[in-house]
Amino acid sequence: MKIKRLVFCLFLVSFFEIKAQEKIKAGIELDALPYITGGYFGAGFVGKGHWRLRALTASVNKPDWSINKNFSNNHVEAYAVVVDRFFKKSWSGWWIGGGLVYWKSKIQTQDKLQTAKFQNSLLNGSLGYNFKLNKHFYLSPWAGMSLRVGGDQKTPVDQTTYTLPLLNPEASLKLGVIF
Repeated sequence: MKIKRLVFCLFLVSFFEIKAQEKIKAGIELDALPYITGGYFGAGFVGKGHWRLRALTASVNKPDWSINKNFSNNHVEAYAVVVDRFFKKSWSGWWIGGGLVYWKSKIQTQDKLQTAKFQNSLLNGSLGYNFKLNKHFYLSPWAGMSLRVGGDQKTPVDQTTYTLPLLNPEASLKLGVIF
């Protein structure tokens, strides 16, 4: 009985040593869409194995064609914490992710008489593909959907009301660096 316990303990120790030897990866990402709209994006991440944890911030000026035709100048400041799962430990190929997002927004009507401010909490789901350019750099086209789960429901603007849609689609291209 003592030998079985000893063998089991040795197995556990060796298993955890192997797991501990997995290299922790870290890096940063930039996303094209916010820069194209006159904003910014920055994300930092850390992870190992198939998993990655990202924290990000973005400032996006949503194009008028992407919002209700009665409104204009929709600016969003976003903050998020997202967990991604890669299908390969090399962090190349397909990945899926999800997390919590906070939006602090401003919007105007087409008349541009006043600016309304509102805040929302969202749940995000994303899917992308990492194309390794070399050992450290990658490109990642991605698409996602954010579900409004909290915050301001109806925001008065001039003589009308703006409601953030329940579902908010996104897509873009990221450039990442893994240290």
